[in-house]
Amino acid sequence: MSAPTAFPPLEPGPRRLATVALSLATFMNVLDTTIANVSIPNIAGDMGVSPTQGTWVITSFGVANAIAVPLTGWLSQRFGQVRLFTASVLLFVLASLLCGLATSLEMLIFARVLQGAVAGPMIPLSQALLLQTYPREKAGMALAMWSMTTLVAPVTGPILGGWLSDNLSWPWIFYINVPVGLGAAWLSWQLLHHRETPTRKLPIDKVGLALLVIWVGALQIMLDKGKELDWFESGQIVALGVVALVGFALFVAWELTEKHPVVDLTLFGGRNFLFGVIAIATGYGVFFGNVVVMPLWLQQFMGYTATWAGLVTAPIGLLALLLSPVIGKILPRTDPRRIASVAFVVFALVSFMRAGLNTDISPISIVIPQIIQGIAMACFFIPLVSITLSGQPMERIPSASGVSNFVRITFGAFGASLMSTLWERRASLHHEHLATQISAYNPTATQTLDGIHALGIPGDAALGVLERQINVQAFSMAALDVFWISGCLFVLLLATVWLSRPVHGRPSAAGGQSGRR
Repeated sequence: MSAPTAFPPLEPGPRRLATVALSLATFMNVLDTTIANVSIPNIAGDMGVSPTQGTWVITSFGVANAIAVPLTGWLSQRFGQVRLFTASVLLFVLASLLCGLATSLEMLIFARVLQGAVAGPMIPLSQALLLQTYPREKAGMALAMWSMTTLVAPVTGPILGGWLSDNLSWPWIFYINVPVGLGAAWLSWQLLHHRETPTRKLPIDKVGLALLVIWVGALQIMLDKGKELDWFESGQIVALGVVALVGFALFVAWELTEKHPVVDLTLFGGRNFLFGVIAIATGYGVFFGNVVVMPLWLQQFMGYTATWAGLVTAPIGLLALLLSPVIGKILPRTDPRRIASVAFVVFALVSFMRAGLNTDISPISIVIPQIIQGIAMACFFIPLVSITLSGQPMERIPSASGVSNFVRITFGAFGASLMSTLWERRASLHHEHLATQISAYNPTATQTLDGIHALGIPGDAALGVLERQINVQAFSMAALDVFWISGCLFVLLLATVWLSRPVHGRPSAAGGQSGRR
């Protein structure tokens, strides 16, 4: 393939506007991965279905998005990066409008599938287009601006979704995308359409595409429904696991021998890409698992409302927003592995701090680790994305970004499923241990029951209150186990960062490293 034209960086004014436009589109996209989570009860009640059926609103988006993200490289070569990005944003707006107008669960799921599919290229292309608008020495700042949106959106989603559902109605969680998306699409096209990349008519890798849909679809459904169906105790989960495993093996074998693969797996032959993806995907999976467990623990067992759980966890974005521009400025002058190492050390520190919590904690005890974790967030995405894309020629950036984001999103789903399952299973073990302590021969147990009776609560009801207290303790102890294990995993992940050999600077417009170093 001939190298694309080397576009000069934009002037400062247009560059700032392009950064705003691309970041708004990314923010809108990432926001929609979490904004519907807290609105499922409202959606299910309004449509007359069970909350379990309502979770397909989340699953359908995740499956379609996971399939579409790694196709970014092929699609951008076929249609051009700017055209593809603008079309994706506009179609995302249309799909969001359809979601809000849905009158049945089937219609909503269809619209969410469309929304997830067209959202796939948006994040990788926003990253690629942003890098092209900045001069080489300011590539770190470009990544900082981009990463700030991916840091804030997942935390903002549940808070904004809960507020909109409670104060307006659930369709508004989708309607808010319309003005944001239209503005981002118009501004992006006005600023970037003259920088369109060359296109070529590539043959469609139909077999590779079919295998991608099969194994990714099976894997995503397995991860989303695994805990609900008790994992491999369910024949459905076993079948999905087998389909995902066999489909993945066939997909890899086919893509590595196909002349025009739908996903460029040769990227993993590059040392920086391989270890950069391992570090960012695994680290994100552990982080996202904690993001899922923490609010559940606070709401179900610590007496927090959804709003308060969101407020005490939201400060994670404070230092991340303040420090991201600083990290962007110093990145070109320092080894990105050092900055990434700071991220994993702080992640581990925060996890061990949380592992020392108890059921008598005050809100400030939750807020302080969240604030400190903002340091880790600022030091996580920017250097690791830099390492992952290090040495890649500009024409391979969409493929590299698409594949790396796909792996990160998939590991996020893994982390959420595995951490929440670990939490519940550890809680069962702690509950069993605590329940064995309840007997007439245990003075602590008898004193606790006497205290409950003294409040005017009769026998059976008193036992129910005691059972609730045991559950609170069991799930709290299990949450601390999850935090401790997470801290240990973050420490181990430090090694993956130092296995890479990054080179500094903005990806080259042509030539450059092949990604096979």
